[in-house]
Amino acid sequence: MKSEDPSFADHLQVEDVLPRMREVGALLEGHFRLSSGRHSDRYFQCARLLQYPGLALEVGRLLAERFDELEIDVVVSPAVGGVVLGQEVARGLGRRHVFAERKDDGFSVRRGFEILKGENVLIVDDVLTRGTSFGEIRRTVDDHDATVIGLGVIVDRREADVSIDVPVHALVQMEVATYDPDACPLCEGGVELESPGSRHAV
Repeated sequence: MKSEDPSFADHLQVEDVLPRMREVGALLEGHFRLSSGRHSDRYFQCARLLQYPGLALEVGRLLAERFDELEIDVVVSPAVGGVVLGQEVARGLGRRHVFAERKDDGFSVRRGFEILKGENVLIVDDVLTRGTSFGEIRRTVDDHDATVIGLGVIVDRREADVSIDVPVHALVQMEVATYDPDACPLCEGGVELESPGSRHAV
């Protein structure tokens, strides 16, 4: 049976994004290890949304529209989770896209990509939880003497103690509890732990 692109015939609206994520199985419930190492009972698997080119195009367009007023030179996203989204946001902004790859405890720019000195950078990722990946990519941008001026994500699921000092725009905002692995009620309850993120893949 063929898997058809479930895109809307008309333009996707912001209020449609979360229902679409539920429809394509991009919001999971259970017991998950997040990229930050913390645990949660919900996990956003945005690849299940972005696998459909029509939806990826529309989500990128919606996110790009939120940064129209910023003077952006280049969009930078982390591999692998942010690559498709970063490309579509860059398309919507009419800017180039660079993806950074994980190396040791951070990210590096390779494969002929460049972040030029003095450029204004928009970081794009799929989900914001603790801001770990954002901080790592920002350090890479700083190393190239460029400036991060914004962060765009599909889902902002930050807790109250996580702050980002540049403009942040998201298409979905949701309060989702996360737990230290040593004080996780799901672990105490014996719920099987899953690690769906690429950082923990084996």
